[in-house]
Amino acid sequence: MFQAIGGTPLVGLENLAAKAGADGHRLYGKLEGANPGGSIKDRIARQILVDAIAAGRVTHDTVIVESSSGNTAIGLAQLCATTGLRMICVIDARTTAAHRDLLRAYGVSIEVIDTPDAVSGEFLPARLARVRRLLAEHPNSFWTNQYENEAVTSAHISTTMPEIYRALRRPPDYVYGAVSTCGTLAGCQRYVEQRGWPTRIVAVDILGSGIFGVKARGNRTLPGMGAPYPPPFARFLEKAHVRHVSEEDCRAGCIRLLTSEGLMTGASSGAVVTAALTHMAATPPGSTHVLLLPDRGERYLESVFLHDTRVPGAAS
Repeated sequence: MFQAIGGTPLVGLENLAAKAGADGHRLYGKLEGANPGGSIKDRIARQILVDAIAAGRVTHDTVIVESSSGNTAIGLAQLCATTGLRMICVIDARTTAAHRDLLRAYGVSIEVIDTPDAVSGEFLPARLARVRRLLAEHPNSFWTNQYENEAVTSAHISTTMPEIYRALRRPPDYVYGAVSTCGTLAGCQRYVEQRGWPTRIVAVDILGSGIFGVKARGNRTLPGMGAPYPPPFARFLEKAHVRHVSEEDCRAGCIRLLTSEGLMTGASSGAVVTAALTHMAATPPGSTHVLLLPDRGERYLESVFLHDTRVPGAAS
């Protein structure tokens, strides 16, 4: 299972570009749903566990603990299953039923946070508080901590960006990704800076998120995007372009990708599609744009694809 992670396809999105009137640009999608656990989070799950096992921090009787909206938990769960490790995951009310069912199928013990943090009104602080209690209750436990573990950025420095370069045979002009912990794009940005590439990283955030300063108005009901405050990895994204999208933009982007390329992807991918099609209008013709499409769409049927049966027109 460890060996099956990564090496995902980078495919041309010519139909999407043409329908959007952006056929003067080279548009590609990195299909992270092709990972065995169905998302880009498989990469960080592998790197975190490999590093922790090598350092002796995880042994055969260690309890793995994590807070997740779904995909990181599934990435860890499949690896815990193959190594015989017990796992406890803290999720919240926004986690989809599909994600919950998959975690149960893997034998993960689930702790659900139904009430947001009283001070911030957000679920994340409440989830992290539960994680700290679980660590105290289980002395031989290990928090994988996707929010601060340096293995997260290392995973994308060592795999994601090199794969993009090998597929294109040159640095891309722009790389777009949705943000929550900011670990994915932090790794991409660090790789670009280490090599002195001119590549620009475009961070796509959801309205209502506080990652890049004062929150813009907007509801955050879709899992896996945004955060109530700047996460530690956000410090690597000071040079990134930032685009904000609404939840309807996410859904519209998913429908555009489905109807143009036949790709059913998750809400974060829809956000990236909408942001990229808007942003590329201000970029030089012939630019190469790589869209990180984090996961598959089957887990979001009710929240995205069946949420509104209309096919949206031009993205806002």
